[in-house]
Amino acid sequence: MDLHYDKKTRDFYREEISPFLKEKFDYKNNLEIPKIKKIVINRCLGVNASNNKLLQKSIEEFRLITGQQPIVTIAKNSIAGFKVREQMSLGLKVTLRKEKMYTFLDRFINLTLPRIRDFQGLDTTKFDSYGNYNLGIKDQLIFPEIEYEQVDQILGLNISIVTTAKSIEESKSLLTQIGLPFPKI
Repeated sequence: MDLHYDKKTRDFYREEISPFLKEKFDYKNNLEIPKIKKIVINRCLGVNASNNKLLQKSIEEFRLITGQQPIVTIAKNSIAGFKVREQMSLGLKVTLRKEKMYTFLDRFINLTLPRIRDFQGLDTTKFDSYGNYNLGIKDQLIFPEIEYEQVDQILGLNISIVTTAKSIEESKSLLTQIGLPFPKI
């Protein structure tokens, strides 16, 4: 898959969103204005990660979705109750920054979210106290890059949008201006 970065989202942030946030929150310095630092996408496979076919299929799905090779996460400790041994593969993780982050965010907002059945907007309770936003996706088929015939098992994933915002209000305002659809209250 070829990712072309057209600078649309980054330029929109600089020209439209940044001045809006500076005026709304009365920032004195441009460095105070919140921005997105990175997007982390992960999937926990648990004991199923020992199945090499499932692991390779998940790696290929992550490559298609993000345009980047995922890292295989490994268990640090053994936990007998969960049948997990030390150094056992448990899941996948991708960290997107700069151009790939903005490209993924643009595709996620404009192509992926409209494909969710009965979508009413993103949950506003998923912000943490540091201004980061976390959302869970139950089904990888909402991504247009994934073909239905290629999927053996429905697996979810977690998307974390890490911002430099100091509060939930600043972060929500930033993400709303970028285009994430939160329900109107």
